[in-house]
Amino acid sequence: MITKIIEVIAAWIISAISSLGYFGIVFLMGIESACIPLPSEVIMPFSGYLVSTGVFNIWLVGIAGALGCVWGSIVAYYAGQWGGRPLIVRYGKYVLISPHDLDRADSLFQRYGEVIVFVSRLLPVIRTFISFPAGVARMHFGRFVLYTFVGSFPWCLALAWIGQVMGENWTRLRHYWHKFDFIIGGLILLGVAIYLWHHLRPFVTRNSSR
Repeated sequence: MITKIIEVIAAWIISAISSLGYFGIVFLMGIESACIPLPSEVIMPFSGYLVSTGVFNIWLVGIAGALGCVWGSIVAYYAGQWGGRPLIVRYGKYVLISPHDLDRADSLFQRYGEVIVFVSRLLPVIRTFISFPAGVARMHFGRFVLYTFVGSFPWCLALAWIGQVMGENWTRLRHYWHKFDFIIGGLILLGVAIYLWHHLRPFVTRNSSR
């Protein structure tokens, strides 16, 4: 079932880029960066394949992809800035997020926001969702946009270049990238487990000592 859904999405992506050209790349990569997991591992390699056929230019493909990442990230950033914090303040306690956690996240983004955003844009899965917490933490908007573009451009260009080199075999990339998705997903789950243990441990210790 999941494989079938992925195939349908991939077919839609191919159709959109074939019809809309560079604008299709901007549009699709924007969706991918707005916390909607549309696979850039399909968007950019297929665009790279079209470079190999002479339809696109590799540098313009990379720029189009990065610009798409920027506009989608801005949407997610403002969603986090305008709506994320009130929701977390009101309901965060139900998922073990305290005001102290928010303050700590604010401090991290104020001190290391550029590094966090840049590195996150180079990582599968995480790159799709990093803009929302950056907005919640109210990271400086200008620096957020700059480092989103700077981090996204090499990712988009690299995927497009691989698609160009592989030519008609670009579809094989999806199977390799899914392995990286599982690794990143596992690391995220490990991080969540550590976070839960850190927050639940005082409660467990308190109750066991009674």
